[in-house]
Amino acid sequence: MAKATRVSFGEELAELGATHPNLVVFDADLSKSTQSQLFAAKYPERFFEMGIQEHNMIGAAAGMALSGKTPFICSFSTFVVGRFEVIRMSVGYTSARVTIVGTHCGVAIGEDGYSQMALEDIALMRTLPNMAIIQPADDRETRAAVRFLADYDQPAFLRLTRQGVEDVHDDSYRFAFGKADLLREGNDAVIFATGGVVRNSLTAAELLAQKGLNIRVVNIHTIAPLDIDTVVQAAKETGRVITVEDHSVIGGLGGAVAEVLGEHHPTRMKRIGMHTYGRSGTPGDLYRHYGLDAEGIRKQVEEFLHKG
Repeated sequence: MAKATRVSFGEELAELGATHPNLVVFDADLSKSTQSQLFAAKYPERFFEMGIQEHNMIGAAAGMALSGKTPFICSFSTFVVGRFEVIRMSVGYTSARVTIVGTHCGVAIGEDGYSQMALEDIALMRTLPNMAIIQPADDRETRAAVRFLADYDQPAFLRLTRQGVEDVHDDSYRFAFGKADLLREGNDAVIFATGGVVRNSLTAAELLAQKGLNIRVVNIHTIAPLDIDTVVQAAKETGRVITVEDHSVIGGLGGAVAEVLGEHHPTRMKRIGMHTYGRSGTPGDLYRHYGLDAEGIRKQVEEFLHKG
């Protein structure tokens, strides 16, 4: 069943309140959308509605973290990461134990249009040397990531979807921070995908298999720190690398993988993602328009592989 990762986050956070008494949650007037309202309903004394004051929310959460609490701060990703200078000084520089939760990421938020779309948030957060960046692919992975972050003692950014995403994991799945997640074997090329487009990447690989192309698919849930060993090994074994993300190809997963390969193992590479600003439309129409649906990914990978 398709489920938005923001919903999985809200449900898991509310459960963790019982076992983590130092857990506190902040929101900036969007608790119904970010699903932090589920925590607020159970633990109102540990929930802080800050209004449309993201700067203040970040600073207050950093202060609580430095006083021994474990804050999660929530908003649309474009709004909270847009206050980058406060994140940089109050959270990053002090190594405050704050998890920044950015929901409604990418073009798949749909009709709200570009003003609401976070397409540059990963690029910004990657510049902070101690900022972990996690983007889960489905319900199970989101819940596991939230449990991990409730005990993590450094700054972190959790990037979540508005739209429902189909499961790519079963009940045997175990989240491993900083370790890539192999979903499909293959030696003709490797797709590194993250977040809401992981399921589409798997489907694209299945379509390509019908044409005799055996594509490896690796889910990159932890973008920072990136699993360099797996990226380099897959590049060596397949010789051709594709990245897929609902984010700008500059500075996101595509940028991160390109940097690693440029330093460790130069490899032919194709970055699938956003090259422009977004626009308004349904999530499905936007994914088709920008080539982020399964058929669009299949077509771009096939063209890339046939170029030699």
